[in-house]
Amino acid sequence: MKEFAARDARNRFGRLLDAAQRAPVQVTRNGRATDIVMSVQEYERLRGAAWDRLTATMDAMGERAEANGLTEIGLEALLADES
Repeated sequence: MKEFAARDARNRFGRLLDAAQRAPVQVTRNGRATDIVMSVQEYERLRGAAWDRLTATMDAMGERAEANGLTEIGLEALLADES
């Protein structure tokens, strides 16, 4: 992954943006990674992939709960239980 020091990122912002169009760029401050800059397309791709994984996990959990006999009424009772 390409890396820019924070000072260079500020002074060469156009270059930073150009590099981020090709691949995510790590920005460092005092030698420590602080940020990642990426294109909108890469962000949307990652966000979509994460959403797909989340919905698949939720679907699998729902199927497993149903297979174990958990109903909507049972779930509501569990969520209402404050003990």
